[in-house]
Amino acid sequence: MSKWRVFWVPKTAMTVPPGPVLVGWADLAEREESAGIRPGDPILLAPDYRVDELLSLYIRSSPFRGYTAETKRNYTTDDCLFFNFLWQRGKIWTQAVESDVNDFQYWRQDSPDNPVRVGANKWDRDLAALMSLYKWAAKPENAFVPRNPIPTHQVTGRYGQIIEVPDDKAKDVKASNVHWLTPRTFRLWVDVGLRGCGADGLRTPGWVGRLEDRNVAFVRLLTSSGLRRLEGASLLTFEVPSLRLEGGRYYTGRLAAAVTRSKKARTYYVAAGVVGDIECYVDSSRAAVIRKAQAKGRYDGVRDMRLVTKVTRGPKPIVHWCDRDGVMGRVALTDALAEERMTWYTEGPGGPEPLWLWLSETGLPFQPHSWENVFTSANNRCRAVLDPEPERRLDPHRSLAPYATLHSCRHSFALYMLVILHHLLDQRLGLTPEERRDYRLLYGDPWRMVQDLLGHSSIETTRERYLAPVADLQLRSLLATAPVTGRGGQSEQEMDDVFARLAREAEGIQDIDAKMQVPSGAVA
Repeated sequence: MSKWRVFWVPKTAMTVPPGPVLVGWADLAEREESAGIRPGDPILLAPDYRVDELLSLYIRSSPFRGYTAETKRNYTTDDCLFFNFLWQRGKIWTQAVESDVNDFQYWRQDSPDNPVRVGANKWDRDLAALMSLYKWAAKPENAFVPRNPIPTHQVTGRYGQIIEVPDDKAKDVKASNVHWLTPRTFRLWVDVGLRGCGADGLRTPGWVGRLEDRNVAFVRLLTSSGLRRLEGASLLTFEVPSLRLEGGRYYTGRLAAAVTRSKKARTYYVAAGVVGDIECYVDSSRAAVIRKAQAKGRYDGVRDMRLVTKVTRGPKPIVHWCDRDGVMGRVALTDALAEERMTWYTEGPGGPEPLWLWLSETGLPFQPHSWENVFTSANNRCRAVLDPEPERRLDPHRSLAPYATLHSCRHSFALYMLVILHHLLDQRLGLTPEERRDYRLLYGDPWRMVQDLLGHSSIETTRERYLAPVADLQLRSLLATAPVTGRGGQSEQEMDDVFARLAREAEGIQDIDAKMQVPSGAVA
């Protein structure tokens, strides 16, 4: 082994197999607990197979404990990259000096010897991870390093507070890495990448989708509601609205404050068809993996299981639970973090089953960061199916394959809602300028409606980051040429035409119609 490695303390009880090598390790869980190591904590192993005692202290420190699970994973990974860089120089992390950090930045961002260089945003995250570690290590009460190797300066924050900022922060940071897909392009991405369709739109013979209904339902949830990854990934089964007999195009649900970025609870809207997709997933593959997990006794090994006994109603619902030791507790639903939500189970017909909505093939809660792998696999399949020729696969301008990320679901939702709201105000409602003014005074401007749907605290974020390509367009004149259908709602074809024109006039919007405009010699 020539590099640092990270191991994560499992949240399920480990069965130590018999054998001479593991004799005496049956009480590993008890040892970890007595040392203050919790399930979900990282264990860093040096290239010489040594567990660094100081890093173990940092993992158990209050600054690190206060990070979200995603930040812990990102920071640990970023720290290990720097540790590997130092190891090649014959150093450990406590021996780092300022020149090591400067050389590491050059290697990460600019060195032609680095096959995977990173941009400014990624470097700033690396720097934040190192800053957290060395700021803790250089505290007078710790003094594990003689001085912080990351030079800093002080600035005044928005509210007058003094903030310590690294000198080496990148100067060319982008406000947001944003790109958009039109609705029909997202439909193509879902059909090919997640449902196993070919370029002809038909199912590929022999296609076996791993939890296909789960993946499709999750992606459609994000594109229909604009939820962030953690917001959508940490939903509980009873937080999803149920279909009603009287119907309706959109249903509303409530997001807990603890899983939102702003730490404020808010209402989300989701299309009726997506609610149907989720209900189908719950009744089919989700139920199947739960029964399989129960039969194999997987839930018996969940150490931190908390059986929910009651959820009160009212303005602030309270979740009451009981753990394996009989300890009873309660917490406001809106205050429960994602990590806590993953421990909640309910007593089902066949035994305990998770309340966490999205489950893995093992029947255990699907980790929010694991959705990245679902998107990566879908993107790879789109490239393989829609760009079969090697020369077209290498040329981004000739590629017919759409590319989607978790962020682009939210960004595309924002674009869709803005266009729809402008379309309703300017065309569908047939309002005069005076009536449109009164309507906006009563219900709000479409920009502010989208801001509320996204949960942004500032409309500038909505305008400048998520909707930058259309911020300066005259949408009224853009939509004026859209075809008008009969009375009774807008047709899908009509809105596809609107988005097609928008994609031609604005940069960064993927539309399959534009992608089909390939050179005459190319194979479609």
